[in-house]
Amino acid sequence: MLRTLWKHVAADLTLAAPLLRLHFHDCFVRGCDASVLLDSTANNTAEKDSPPDLTLGGFNVIDEIKTELEKACPGVVSCADIVALAARDSVSFQYKRLLWKVLLGRRDGTISRASEVIANLPPPYFNFTQLKQSFSSKGLTVHDLVVLSGAHTIGNSHCPSFDNRLYNFTGKGDQDPSLSPPYAAYLKTQCKSLSDDTTQLEMDPGSSLSFDNHYYKLLLQHEGLFESDAALLTHKTSLNEVKKMLISRNFFAEFGQSMRRMGNVQVLTGTEGEIRKKCSVVN
Repeated sequence: MLRTLWKHVAADLTLAAPLLRLHFHDCFVRGCDASVLLDSTANNTAEKDSPPDLTLGGFNVIDEIKTELEKACPGVVSCADIVALAARDSVSFQYKRLLWKVLLGRRDGTISRASEVIANLPPPYFNFTQLKQSFSSKGLTVHDLVVLSGAHTIGNSHCPSFDNRLYNFTGKGDQDPSLSPPYAAYLKTQCKSLSDDTTQLEMDPGSSLSFDNHYYKLLLQHEGLFESDAALLTHKTSLNEVKKMLISRNFFAEFGQSMRRMGNVQVLTGTEGEIRKKCSVVN
């Protein structure tokens, strides 16, 4: 599996971000059960067709790995475990070593509802109190919130996820005062209006392909892209955690631990769920 995944990442270095995001979106809705991979049916709109999940990627890579594993050892490795491993392995590619240990044994869920996504997934406009509550509901702490937000060091975002901070922050055509004015001016040259829903920007400009702790330096310069990034500076506890993550070795050690905790959210084990034969459909 590692060989296949690294082959894909070598061909497309942007792949780590969507695979990491896929794991996060999976775990926050119904737990880490690969429900995010299920296709919609005539009677049900699945998670992947809800608005927050329409920009997810990496499904084809997961499917290819699953096909290979089913040939080698049918009915053994769950799609949920593949998603967890793919997140770790893709992020690890640039260092050519595995950055954290992934616990295995998850089973796949059989239910996927688009209606459950918005209720469970924290959006990019949440404030600190809302973020803390969202993570707490999954058994995760403020420490986990700050550490996992460091995933924003890789990948891109579409303008609608943050453009209200530029053009209509309080509904009066104003700009978010917590955003660095020079950074806001730059963002306005890229996202020219509230109607731009196609342009993508790097979340960590100039470093969006490198998994590192640079995100936290940007945060303290008031150059976090989302309201949810800026929110981490508004509470003493989270601000202290941000400062700790400025030390590189702290970030790498803590990120792996927080990923393990997230990867344990509401997992199905034993005889619960199933091991899907194909990740996009239930058996």
